[in-house]
Amino acid sequence: MTAPSRALIIIDAQQEYFEGQLPIQYPAREGSVARISEAINAAANADAPIVLVQHKLPTNAPVFGSGSATFQNHPEIAQCESKAAKRINKQFGSIFAGTDLDAWLRDNGIDTITLVGYMTNNCILSSAADAEPRGFNVEVLSDATGAIDIANEAGHASAQQVHKTLMVLLHSNWAAVVDTNTWIAALQASEPLAKSNLVVSAAQGRDVI
Repeated sequence: MTAPSRALIIIDAQQEYFEGQLPIQYPAREGSVARISEAINAAANADAPIVLVQHKLPTNAPVFGSGSATFQNHPEIAQCESKAAKRINKQFGSIFAGTDLDAWLRDNGIDTITLVGYMTNNCILSSAADAEPRGFNVEVLSDATGAIDIANEAGHASAQQVHKTLMVLLHSNWAAVVDTNTWIAALQASEPLAKSNLVVSAAQGRDVI
């Protein structure tokens, strides 16, 4: 396997998920943002491009309102903003929808994107799935992302259930899922990370469940 050309993409590490209406519940949000900072520092030391993404909605929106306090990046991430090679705003779940990120990655020879940030159950999931038809390899750092408790007419699930289930789902098809320390070691060694696939995951599921 050839050495990957990686870009670290920080998705929506904004105050909305800490002080706003969508507080991350699992993994612990202060722990996950610390892992994001570790990934940023490792990427900077390895000269891997860093992309900083923020969800931006109109000023009067109930969440992520432009110019609002909760639109701002978490302070720990804000102090790293100067390390970003590219910054983008988005309005949809996927980091690719309505942005020039796809073209920028191709122009910079990037074949592998590493996703960290929030939320597992929305922008991480949709971005990983959207990367598949575009031909990018995807990595997701399980301890540098996070989910919320959710309930609606279809049922309910805890943030822990949501996060753990989606990590398994992502690894079964769309992304290599590892923790931050494992990713840093692979980054420093210029080694790719392997994901599973649906056939293997299904066979293992029959054995385990």
